[in-house]
Amino acid sequence: MTTEQTTSPPRAGVGIVASGLGQHVRGGRQILDGVSLTIAPGEVVAIIGASGAGKTTLLETLAGIRRPGVGTVTSDGTAALGTIGFVPQDDIIHRELPLDRTLRYAARLRLPPGTTPAEVHRRVAEVLADLRLSERAAVPVGRLSGGERKRASIAVELLTRPGVFFLDEPTSGLDPAIAVDLLRTLRTLADTGTTVVLTTHQITDVDRCDRVIVLTRQGRLAFAGTPADARQFFGLRSLAEVHLRLDEETDQASWPDRYAARRDAGAPTRAADPGARTPASRPVGRLRQWAVLATRNAEIVARNRLTLAILLGSPLMVLGMFALLFRPGAFDPAQPSPTVTVMILFWIAFGGFFFGLTYGLLQICTELPILRRERLAGVRLVPYLLAKVAVLLPLLALVDLALLGVLRGIDRLPPVGGSDFAALYATLLLSSAAALALGLLCSAAVSDAAQATLMLPMLCFPQVLFVGAILPVPAMATGGQWLSYAMSNRWAFEGLGHTAGVERLWRDGGSPLGPPLLSTYGDSFSRPVWVNWLVLGGFVVLFLGATWAVLARREARRAA
Repeated sequence: MTTEQTTSPPRAGVGIVASGLGQHVRGGRQILDGVSLTIAPGEVVAIIGASGAGKTTLLETLAGIRRPGVGTVTSDGTAALGTIGFVPQDDIIHRELPLDRTLRYAARLRLPPGTTPAEVHRRVAEVLADLRLSERAAVPVGRLSGGERKRASIAVELLTRPGVFFLDEPTSGLDPAIAVDLLRTLRTLADTGTTVVLTTHQITDVDRCDRVIVLTRQGRLAFAGTPADARQFFGLRSLAEVHLRLDEETDQASWPDRYAARRDAGAPTRAADPGARTPASRPVGRLRQWAVLATRNAEIVARNRLTLAILLGSPLMVLGMFALLFRPGAFDPAQPSPTVTVMILFWIAFGGFFFGLTYGLLQICTELPILRRERLAGVRLVPYLLAKVAVLLPLLALVDLALLGVLRGIDRLPPVGGSDFAALYATLLLSSAAALALGLLCSAAVSDAAQATLMLPMLCFPQVLFVGAILPVPAMATGGQWLSYAMSNRWAFEGLGHTAGVERLWRDGGSPLGPPLLSTYGDSFSRPVWVNWLVLGGFVVLFLGATWAVLARREARRAA
């Protein structure tokens, strides 16, 4: 590969001007108060301050991730709009995939439409070389060291050659040697024109930066300038004591006021020139985003053997329990067992619900940091959600088919023909799809896997009690009857019962339990099966739409 192919052209950095920034959190507490500063193109700038001083809030506000409560942020430079790199404290890449595969997917989501596979390959190779990760390209991200994962997160952002790069605590948790190496990498990026802004608790990081921004515990700007000027301004030999010096002052406004007076006596803050930026490139289309995300999801599932074993193994375990629990011949027209048929149909319906729910429940909450960053890169929510469905629904289709096929083969289902078996399968698959959408909704509403796991029994119990199997719907109290309408499992249970012909079986069979049991269920199994399909399909659309709304609201609240 020639030098011309691997060397990226220098890019002019982006200058940033913040004026009078203020931010409040819930409860009205102010975390930024009147912050005004200027960051020149190509600088490495560190933001320091005590815990709770508003460092991350300032970083996100400068990056445009969070809207200013008060004040403005403007920028200039020759970088295109949208080419802002942001690396939060959390890992923003999937740990299951090899590093080069991770970067390829990221490149296909970020680089302009029409980028050829050869260009994607070349750009990934360039970024790996720039960050000295070429030898680790085939290693799964989860097996990289802490410093390598940090560089890998940076590599994702460098694919688009951003003009400005924001990093939240990039050296947190790294040993000193790795931290120094990472800062050298950031210094190299700045030397090629990229503006770098980072937050840090490690005061030793500051001396490797061009400028330092110091915030008080009240979120006010105490200083902005070179590290050497900062030591002189605070009267310190080392900035390690800057927080103590700020806290020693009885007047909280003393240092911010001194700095404001010093700044006002100097040169005026320059205004940014928004017109110097080039127009944003056209984002990747929805269909391409869906295809890339679906392919990536499939590879993640395939590479995580434990997850794949659970996804496919848990249905096999449930199927084994069904075979041990129910005797064959319950649907024998000559000698039916009405109570057993109820339980078989219910547990089949609940099995489809349970599989779908558990497949979806951990899909979003475990990758929220990744989703937030990819949303900044232009990924839309509809392709994201449909990509989840595109990978998980075929797995559910396979599991549901195996469940019905095996139960039919061991005489736990009625001897139905091909069309009725297809109807049973369609009902079960729609039930699984509705549960999958419900699982995605709950996963979007919580913040971590532990919360999602705690929701599992809360979601399952109503689907057992208010479906109509343990207690028929007509026999329920009025409140229970109304609640049963919201149970997707009810419509799957009744659809399976209609297709299995339980009304005819109970009425015409030889069991004396049939007619009285049928009367307690009323018209539960008399509806055409397409009505149940329509209701289940409505649940799918409703839950997916609600998932989109929850994610959009989370994003809006985070930006506020």
